[in-house]
Amino acid sequence: MSDKRINVEEVRGRIILEEFCVRNVHTTDFPGNYPGYDDTWDMQTFQKSFRIDIGQLTENLMEFDMLRIDAAIANAFRRILLAEVPTMAIEKVFIYNNTSIIQDEVLAQRLGLIPIKADPFLFEYRSTDKAFPEEEVSEINTIQLCLKIKCNKNPQASKDSSDPQELYLNNKGKDHAKFSPVATASYRLLPEITLLDTVKGEKAERLKRCFSQGVIELEDVNGSKVAKVVNSRLDSCSREILRHDDLKDVVKLGRVRDHFIFFVESTGVLPPNVLVTEAIKVLMAKCQRFLNELDSTDIE
Repeated sequence: MSDKRINVEEVRGRIILEEFCVRNVHTTDFPGNYPGYDDTWDMQTFQKSFRIDIGQLTENLMEFDMLRIDAAIANAFRRILLAEVPTMAIEKVFIYNNTSIIQDEVLAQRLGLIPIKADPFLFEYRSTDKAFPEEEVSEINTIQLCLKIKCNKNPQASKDSSDPQELYLNNKGKDHAKFSPVATASYRLLPEITLLDTVKGEKAERLKRCFSQGVIELEDVNGSKVAKVVNSRLDSCSREILRHDDLKDVVKLGRVRDHFIFFVESTGVLPPNVLVTEAIKVLMAKCQRFLNELDSTDIE
């Protein structure tokens, strides 16, 4: 394979982190971009190459890899997880007697941030039709909750303490977005670290310290410590290596353009794998609506 072809493969598939810039950040998901390459989107090719690998799945956390897709699709999926998967939340608050030091508006906002552990798919949306009064509620569109809690001073707290967790009993605080079913949903590109030359001895030890723990390991070769890339995935891409003039030219830092590492944390209302499944359904429904609109336009 010629050097020119290798360079094209790198431009098409890798984002390169250099000392003063980041190269190859443009999208390549359109045909005719590179001579000799057919980048036209094809369903069969996509089905063969697309893959989802689940790395971690717990009650509230999920980490998975999504491979062979464009960044626009990955970001659309992330935004759907944040804002378009249904969830239950307090929207309107009627306050009859507020005896706390918190203003009514702030109290209502804080209540809205409390996650409600109820499956939203068991309920229906409230009707917005004027024929139905707003006060008309039922068990299929409304949850009735009773909050009975009081914040008191802790008699066991130290006199010198300034920590609210110690000074008070039943002090509340939640930081989840109101209508978002996830506490966080993010992704990053898979890091790729390539050693361009053999690094030994003291330089190898400094090289190891430049990366996150577990990325570079030292192995014994004929009595000398030699640096070896073990797991690029663990790297945070801090580019600390570029501070060392004698090391920055022996390492190539990159990211795989179409390999996305997703991290989804649930608020506890629904498991993260259910949220991911529902987000995929929402994305599919959006695509179907778009196709339907195209068909209707063609008919007209």
